[in-house]
Amino acid sequence: MRIAVLFLAAVIAVTPFASARASHGGSHSSSHAKSSSKSTTGKTTHVRGYTRKDGTYVSGYDRHPAGMAEPHYYRKNSIAEGYSLHPTVQRDSHGRIKRSAAAKDAFKREHPCPATGRSTGSCPGYVIDHVRALECGGADSPSNMQWQTVAAGKAKDKTERYCR
Repeated sequence: MRIAVLFLAAVIAVTPFASARASHGGSHSSSHAKSSSKSTTGKTTHVRGYTRKDGTYVSGYDRHPAGMAEPHYYRKNSIAEGYSLHPTVQRDSHGRIKRSAAAKDAFKREHPCPATGRSTGSCPGYVIDHVRALECGGADSPSNMQWQTVAAGKAKDKTERYCR
């Protein structure tokens, strides 16, 4: 008899109806992420939808662990998945993309620095950017380069990942 009662209690505790009722019953606003006290290093965690204290509803989403901004792994100076290198792009001894200093100098000769007007030396506040990223199949030639402010360059680099 005792075993039957324990078995019945265990079945009720693990049924979807009981767990749904336990987590969504009432109007609690503190129903947060489905997680445990154990560390889930390197794994994504699904967060169920919940209502904030101010009454706004947040729909469910997948939370990535700290330090992993995207589920894909971005490797700088490597060709993006699904793309091939342009014939003008060279690789170093480790197989990474090698940017051509000669192409950069040729670009500077054709297009002087917007800040100083000089064709040599540094250009404060500006960087030379590839219009189509080398990782996405762009050419390493002056025709694929442009002057860009440092802030605009950083913003563009964030969106260029994975060749979006």
